[in-house]
Amino acid sequence: MIVEDMSVIEQSLRAPGIYEMTLYGESVNRMTTPGQFLHIKIEEGISPLLRRPISICDVDVEKNELSIIYRVEGKGTALLSHKKSGDSVNVLGPLGKGFPIHEDDRGKTALLIGGGVGIPPLYYLAKKLGEAGIKVETLLGFRTAHDIFLEEEFSFVSNLHISTEDGSKGTKGFVTTILEQSSFHYDTFYSCGPLPMLRAVEAVTVTDGYVSLEERMGCGVGACLACVCDTGHAKEGSKDYRKICSDGPVFKAGEVVL
Repeated sequence: MIVEDMSVIEQSLRAPGIYEMTLYGESVNRMTTPGQFLHIKIEEGISPLLRRPISICDVDVEKNELSIIYRVEGKGTALLSHKKSGDSVNVLGPLGKGFPIHEDDRGKTALLIGGGVGIPPLYYLAKKLGEAGIKVETLLGFRTAHDIFLEEEFSFVSNLHISTEDGSKGTKGFVTTILEQSSFHYDTFYSCGPLPMLRAVEAVTVTDGYVSLEERMGCGVGACLACVCDTGHAKEGSKDYRKICSDGPVFKAGEVVL
């Protein structure tokens, strides 16, 4: 984990309210585990006070570049969307524990399930799984066809299935609707997205798997306890919790209460 002022190479609008930013920095070669995240200080001074946790979408070690994809939801991300080529942002990272890739899974099939801004970290995961000789089926859920991003990129690295809530593209319904209406053979699953989606994924999947949680964070390193979640395994009269920023954001399915 290091702190570095990383240079903004480019920024583009990928879908309504969804931006992709490419960053350059010498520390990129340490940021090669899919599912880890960056904690970004948007501006100098105290406003906004807290850094913003944003997942790593892709990494190019040879160029010392990585990309992040984020949704503008408040002051911090709105300011981030105004950054342009040549600007810099202060980055703390890589943070958290990412998705595990098991060498003995070569030849097996992984099912990736994502929704909203939980989709970006699954892209780098799909690439790494493919490099490990693991077949990848990807299910992505969006509200409408206008909200779709990374479609072409996922199509290159996996067998892609899309759902939209209004039926404007792909399967009509939620991403779990694809699971319920189709027959997939998979050996493990990886999922990232909003909590209701993760709960539904855990309910309908039939193998072991991993879920990545999105959560507001304070410090990002496990010190402030702002992002704790219950494991549900505490003995009577005691507490048992996990810190999403440092114990996660990736957990085994069923390890924490969603």
